[in-house]
Amino acid sequence: MKKGTVKFFDQTKGFGFIKDAESATEYFVHSSGLVDQVRDNDEVTYDVEAGRKGPNAVNVKLA
Repeated sequence: MKKGTVKFFDQTKGFGFIKDAESATEYFVHSSGLVDQVRDNDEVTYDVEAGRKGPNAVNVKLA
């Protein structure tokens, strides 16, 4: 699992982005990929999976 920080998450629209702790790469995250509810600046762990428009964060949990 990777570690990162929630850069932005819009509860209303159900998506956001996570910034990877090691590479500073940003991954798209959809509400369907969340295990725990997340907010901006939360520390999280996650897996990366191929999505339609590129890599997506899935299995997102609070660290």
